[in-house]
Amino acid sequence: MTDPIIEPPSGRDRLRELLDAVLAEDNRRLSDMAGQAHASPFHFSRAFSAGTGESPVALRRRVLLERAAWQIGQGSSVTDAAFAAGYESVEGFSRAFTRSFGHPPGATTAGSGRWLSAPNGVHFHPPFHLWVEENPKGRPDMDLTAFQVHHDVDDTGRLIDLASALPEEEYRKVRSPGRTVLAWDGPEESIAHTLDLLVWSKEVWLASIEGTDFPERGGDDPVVLRDRHREAGARWIATVEDIGRRGAWGDRLIDALCEPPESFALGGVVVHVLTYAAHRRQLVRHMLRETGLEVDHGDPIEWLQDRYGGST
Repeated sequence: MTDPIIEPPSGRDRLRELLDAVLAEDNRRLSDMAGQAHASPFHFSRAFSAGTGESPVALRRRVLLERAAWQIGQGSSVTDAAFAAGYESVEGFSRAFTRSFGHPPGATTAGSGRWLSAPNGVHFHPPFHLWVEENPKGRPDMDLTAFQVHHDVDDTGRLIDLASALPEEEYRKVRSPGRTVLAWDGPEESIAHTLDLLVWSKEVWLASIEGTDFPERGGDDPVVLRDRHREAGARWIATVEDIGRRGAWGDRLIDALCEPPESFALGGVVVHVLTYAAHRRQLVRHMLRETGLEVDHGDPIEWLQDRYGGST
């Protein structure tokens, strides 16, 4: 039978729940931590150690020492910091502090380093938060460009799927007469037109980067648009990844599709597409809500949590 604290229900942040149980002010013993997580001390310790590479008691002791270092650096007395960290004597606290930081508590200053070595990247973050390093064991850092590109493609696909549930008249209804995002694209007054431009802009820029002919513009009904987006989205992700891999952000293309031809830096093209795609996705959300559909915020934080889990 699966331990419930190893496989939490969808939408719950597993790491956050385990850390909450470990770091709650009153949970000074393993049994207290396990009780908050509704698990036996054995199962709680096993699950926590497997997920963080550190025992619950060791992590609590380390994070509270980090907090104590910050408090002392901010002017707190060593005595107050010791008792706040759960130590029964200043002498015991001083020994533990010196052993961990390499200097006694009294030598701590506001500019002193306050993070201790950790296998999981979990640290105290003032005044009462936690910080989780992405790269505690040498894993590659998150590529912010790839993150934004993937989010844009996924989010656009989600909006197309939502729009596919609308009656035709709602999908094509003019909701913002004359609204123009970019002058050369003309007015985009409906859900259909704005979604089409989300896909069309990538198709056009891909043709410029790839050096192919000006693309044929496909249909904008949701079924056709979904296929266009699937194909263009995959090519767009691969193209941006290739630019990043080659370090070619500063390379310039002479876009003969423009009249007259213009020169664009590849990095500028990617930022341009991401900027106006984000704007248009929010416009589509506002219009979808006008139809009575429930739509999320399109928040990349929520997308990352849904895609990779709350502990990512």
